[in-house]
Amino acid sequence: MGTGKLTIDLDALAANWRALDAMSASHVQTAAVVKADAYGTGVAKAGRALAAAGARRFFVAVAEEGAALREALGPGPEISVFGGHMPGDTDMIHDLNLVPMINSVDQLTRHLEALPGSPFGIQLDSGMNRLGMEPAEWAAVRDIVLDAGPRLIMSHLACADEAEHEMNPRQLAEFLDMTHGLAVPLSLAATGGILLGPDYHFDLTRPGIGLYGARPFVDAHRVVDLDLPVIQVRDIKVGESVGYGNSWIAERPAKIATVSGGYADGITRHLSNIGVMFFEDTPCPIVGRVSMDLIGVDVTHLDVSPASLGLLGPHQVVDDLADATGTIGYEILTQLGHRYTRHYARGRM
Repeated sequence: MGTGKLTIDLDALAANWRALDAMSASHVQTAAVVKADAYGTGVAKAGRALAAAGARRFFVAVAEEGAALREALGPGPEISVFGGHMPGDTDMIHDLNLVPMINSVDQLTRHLEALPGSPFGIQLDSGMNRLGMEPAEWAAVRDIVLDAGPRLIMSHLACADEAEHEMNPRQLAEFLDMTHGLAVPLSLAATGGILLGPDYHFDLTRPGIGLYGARPFVDAHRVVDLDLPVIQVRDIKVGESVGYGNSWIAERPAKIATVSGGYADGITRHLSNIGVMFFEDTPCPIVGRVSMDLIGVDVTHLDVSPASLGLLGPHQVVDDLADATGTIGYEILTQLGHRYTRHYARGRM
């Protein structure tokens, strides 16, 4: 097999959802965010595993993602669209029973005129300045919205992964002010907001990244492993280089394994000459540049020539790669490539 093997533990995914669900009070419903192909894990399999665990409401970024999820889940579970009701979405929203989270007066007008009586929610901007109605805009249409009967009113926290950040209580206060006196279900917390405590939970929480085994949910079960097959092992003499640009030159005789994988598979070039892969429990340094399809790894210290090396696994999780390359676990997960052979495991925990 010439492609990497991406193993996704559906039991770990379900366990993470149940753990985050248990952190909320009994009256709080826990949804599941499965945008970006369930953070790179595959929305069909991940969505069905989360539904089997108890999730009844799901969130995606755009209507097209909602269509893929509806095909996997069938009728029943509620699927909300963060991006709202965009031009051209009307038939999809209607036919697939999607719930757009309306972000503007324009979207509100489009939805109420095109699909009167069809379910919708409202997204408010409580300070992030990304999506949602700002206070003045909300005040102008609030009565119209309430007459139409929204399913949910939500906002999104900008700094929830930093528990002590002053933006969290500021946004909480703004959200409370914008929703004061409303008899409509409310939602503010994603994974980080759940961890901030019950003041942020309201009626519905929306965990995303924590489901897939990454910070800020530090107690999450590992969901993703990635192993790359070794194509060739060669001996390198002192002074010889590996890869493009001669960025690594051997200072001693070395044995270099070339593995199948690269930036075309979502493995960032920032791992060049700083990252490691693992053979069982033993770290093996990445040497030379990560190229489109191939990576050089120093295996001089191994007693055997490995058949494969692990990039993600028990000794190196998505946040470790993120820390090593100056990014976040979200990016590591959502860049996972489509050439991998995907194996959905159960019972690995």
